[in-house]
Amino acid sequence: MLLAVDVGNTNVVFALFETALGEIPRIRTRWRIATDPRRTGDEYAVWLVQLMAIEGLARDAVTQVIISTVVPRALHNLQVLSSKYFGVEALVAGQGRAEWGIPIDVDEPGSLGADRAVNAIAAHAKYPGDLIVVDFGTATTFDVVDFSGAYKGGIIAPGINLSLDALVSNTAKLPRIAIESPRTNSVIGRNTQDQMLIGVFWGYVAMMEGLIAKLRLEIGRPAKVIATGGLALLFGQHTEIFDVVDTDLTLEGLALLAERAGTR
Repeated sequence: MLLAVDVGNTNVVFALFETALGEIPRIRTRWRIATDPRRTGDEYAVWLVQLMAIEGLARDAVTQVIISTVVPRALHNLQVLSSKYFGVEALVAGQGRAEWGIPIDVDEPGSLGADRAVNAIAAHAKYPGDLIVVDFGTATTFDVVDFSGAYKGGIIAPGINLSLDALVSNTAKLPRIAIESPRTNSVIGRNTQDQMLIGVFWGYVAMMEGLIAKLRLEIGRPAKVIATGGLALLFGQHTEIFDVVDTDLTLEGLALLAERAGTR
C-alpha cells in the first residue's frame, strides 16, 4: 500500500492508498494531525501505527511512502518515520524520481508550493481543458492549469479562518465565531455574530466569484473550476461558481506522482 503524507501549514494528512495493476489508486483510509515541525518520527509512529492497527493493518502493509510539504522543517522527521518504521525511503514530491513532470510556467518555479503543484497534476489528469483550481487551506489559492497540463500561475489570498482570526484578534469586543452556513440569505445582520458571519462568509463568496470571473476573462477560453480543501464542500453549497468539488485532489496527485516514480 502507498502512504501519502500531505503536510500543510495547519494539518498533516496521512492517507493509505490501495493500488492494483492497471487500476486508479483508491484511498482506503486517512488520518489528520495538527502540524508541528517539532514532532519526531517516533511520535508520529506511536500515533500512526496505533491507528493502522485499529484498521487491522500491519506496518509491513506500507510498501511505498510519498511526502508533500509546505513546511520544510517537518520533512526530516517524516523521512525518519518512513525509513525507521516502514523500512521505505520516502519519495519527496518535486524531488528526484518524484519531480513534477509538468511545465511550471511562472517567474520563480522553485517557489511554487508543493500542494499547488500536486493539485495541478491531479486536476489535469482527471479533468480535460483549461482549469482553475481553488484550494481552501490556511491560505486560499487559485491556480491556473492550461489544457496541456502546464501550471501558468495564480492567486494567493488569506484563508477565511485566517481572516476571521485577524478580525477577532485585533478588535476588543468581537466574539470568536465558527465558520458555518449562514442561517438566512439576508445580508442584513440583526446581531453581532450574524453580522460577522455575513461579512466573512458572503464576503468570501463574493471575493471568489469576482476573482474567478477575472481569471476566466484573462484565460480567454472556457475554464472548468475545481474546488478542493477543507471548506470546499461548505462553499460549494452556496455558490454556482464551482464546476466540481473534489476534496481528495491533493492526495490523488501524490498517488499519481508515486505511481510515475515507481515506473521510472
